Amino acid sequence: MSNRQRFTEIAHYFETLQPQSLGQLNNWYSPQARFKDPFNAVQGVSAIEQIFLHMYESLDNPHFVITGQVVDGHQAFLTWDFKFRFKRFDTTTQQVVRGTTHLVLDDQMLITLHRDYWDAAEELYEKLPWVGGLMRWLKKRANS
Repeated sequence: MSNRQRFTEIAHYFETLQPQSLGQLNNWYSPQARFKDPFNAVQGVSAIEQIFLHMYESLDNPHFVITGQVVDGHQAFLTWDFKFRFKRFDTTTQQVVRGTTHLVLDDQMLITLHRDYWDAAEELYEKLPWVGGLMRWLKKRANS
């Protein structure tokens, strides 16, 4: 299997991720894989699974839509839209966070590094009921 095919399979796994498929993470991640995003920095499949479990506990209908893929050998960048609804706030409005993921595979074609890049201020905080107004005001002030 080529690296490009493997990354296509990984992208499909993330697009179809469900709570019941989290038990398959060890088919995709090496045992000591590292994961980092704006809120987390963990190592190991169990710790990565906890991040995804928390996502399903905190949000309604969270899912990824992969919008692009650039593969170079054992690494790739995936661009994505993360769609969800807040459980604690207005649950009728679907939210979208746009970001990218840097993935690195080992020789067994397992993920050793998963690093998510997205702007927490613009993509998340500005959408929260109380914090959002303050964030938008600060952004406006910084740009004037």
